[in-house]
Parts: sequence; structure tokens; C-alpha cells
Amino acid sequence: MKNTSSRQHANAPATASGLPLVCWFEECRKDAVELVGGKCSSLGELINAGVRVPPGFALTTEGYRRFMSEAGIDREVRALLAGADPGNLDKLELASSQIRELIESHPFSHEIEDLVAESYRKLSVRSCLPAVPVAVRSSATAEDLPGASFAGQQDTYLWIRGADEVLHHMRRCVSSLYTARAIAYRIGQGYHDDQVAISVGVQKMANSFTAGVMFTLHPGNGDRSVIVIDANYGFGESVVSGEVTPDNFVVNKITLDILQRTISQKEIYYTVDQATQVSRPIEVPLERQKVQSLMDDEVCELAWMGKEIEKHYGRPMDIEWAVDKDLPFGGNIFILQARPETVWSQKQQSPAAKPGTSAMDYILSSMLQGKRLA
Repeated sequence: MKNTSSRQHANAPATASGLPLVCWFEECRKDAVELVGGKCSSLGELINAGVRVPPGFALTTEGYRRFMSEAGIDREVRALLAGADPGNLDKLELASSQIRELIESHPFSHEIEDLVAESYRKLSVRSCLPAVPVAVRSSATAEDLPGASFAGQQDTYLWIRGADEVLHHMRRCVSSLYTARAIAYRIGQGYHDDQVAISVGVQKMANSFTAGVMFTLHPGNGDRSVIVIDANYGFGESVVSGEVTPDNFVVNKITLDILQRTISQKEIYYTVDQATQVSRPIEVPLERQKVQSLMDDEVCELAWMGKEIEKHYGRPMDIEWAVDKDLPFGGNIFILQARPETVWSQKQQSPAAKPGTSAMDYILSSMLQGKRLA
């Protein structure tokens, strides 16, 4: 991580601890998890590695702790969770409801509000958009880490506009650290409540024509010689949530050839409602439901980006991406999130090829077996 305590942040004066309350993604690296959580530190690492990522900033864990202590919320949370039993779901739901209402109803301090509003203004200027639409994403310190898959435990809100709305949804992200499910998960994993903090990322929305997820191994069988991409029209929400069966592409990691494609019937997609400026599901027109949602050139470009991200991290990755419809090909594919793959990468792997086999031998073997179906 860059030395955030010694450099001058544009809008986040150092606290007594020497840590900022707010910082930009590019000021963070992958070892900044304690400051900005797994998600935001990964975004900062990607930006510094030269990967195309929408810009943004984060309320740091220092900002979160300041908010919780100044409001006295931390003491009330400890009292409500004293002796919590992960098996007693009714009691956990009640405690969760009380904690979340407490957090969401209490405003941030004037200092934090001013820092967030100024960062949002600067992000709008950088994006050349007034009141730039953003995704407000929770980023917990135990999230997206190898061996502790907290991903999906907290919330994300899409297409948020205006400083007041950003602040409101930041509090909702903070409160999502205390869903009954998240509380039970932490207790089950042996994490004490004071061991987990949360950061909140505010990231420019990509105006997605197509979006989805990508694994730099096969999520079905752990094959590390391929990259697998799932895609649907609009925002990636429909793919991540499993609401649609997405288009699926299997790509050779060495040659970037499309080995297999499965074009599904995609009945809904998420996009922004221009009247309300919120993300909502829309029915895909019948004539587009079985049309390939991602062009072959985009599949290959995306697979190349996935390969570079895996090379940078040195391990298989689980990646969220989007194709921005407002930009031309060659600069329109963005990485929204990248985290280590935590299922197959922890298992004992057998080599994809026999010892001593060269990459060219592997390619020729694939061709002889008729693996390329594109």
C-alpha cells in the first residue's frame, strides 16, 4: 500500500491515528485491506496494475469506526449481540433489525459528510458528468480473502446519484454488516465482531450494454487451462443473482480461442429507469432473447484481461466485468471487481498437461481432439 499517512490526500486530512477517513481507490493497494476492505483494496490494486477500472473513492474503516464510536452505536451493538447464538435465528433477526435501524437513522458527522460530498463532486468532474451515477459497494475487512469467503454478505446499490443519496446508501452498506446472515456467518467462522470492520466504496457506474462474471479456471471442474465467461445484457445483477441463465463462453487460456459457446434464452436484464433513475429489471425483447450478448472480439479481449489479472495476482480469480455502451470497442470493457477464487484453487490440482509437455504440444493436442467449437 502507498504510504497514506505521509502523503497529502486531496480531501481527507489525517486523523489522530494517521489514517484518512476517505481515500481514492488509486491510493490503495492489495495490502490495504485493513483500511478499505477486500473489495476496495482489490480495485486499487487493479488500477495500479494498469487494469481498466471505473474510478471511485472509499469511506475507510477509520471513517466507519469514527461514525460508530461518535454516535455511540458500537456500544449498543455489543450489548445487542452479547451471547448471540447463530442457531437462534429469531433472536438474531431481532437484533439485526434493531442494529440496522440504529445505523441507518443516525447521520454521519459534518466532517465525514463534507469529505464524502467533496469526493463525489470531484468524481463527477473526473467523469465529466453532473451528479455522476455511482455504485455504492460495501467492502468488509474479512471479505474477498483466501480462506474467508465473505463475498456477498454485504450490500451493493446501483445507479445512485447525488451526495445525499450516496451518504444514505453508505449507511445502508454499513448496516448490512449486521444482517442476521452476516452475524451468524461471522460467529460460525470464529470472527469476533470487533475483528471485522467495513469500508464503503463509491464507484462510477459503467453504463453496461452487457455485463457478467468471469473465472480464470473452470468453476465446474477446476480446469486451469481455460477461462469461463458468463454474460447477459444490462448490468451484471441478473447474472450474479442467478435470475437468468446467461450466455456462457469457455476460452483457451493460452490461445484465447473460444472453445465452447452456449447461447441461452435471456428473458430479463437490469438497466436504469430513466424516469426514476434506479436500476430495475426489464423484459428482453423476444427477438433478442437468443442473440449472443457478447461479441467474439469482446470475449477474447475480456479473456486476455482475465489472464493478465490472474498473472498479476498469481492465482485463479473470480471477476465481475461490464461493457460500457457509451464507449467504442478497445476501451469499453471495465473490470468492476476481482477476488481470489476460493473453491477449486484450494484443492490439490493435477497439471493440465503431462510433465515436460510444452505449450505448443498442448495447443496441438487440443486441436487434434477437436476442442475448438467456435
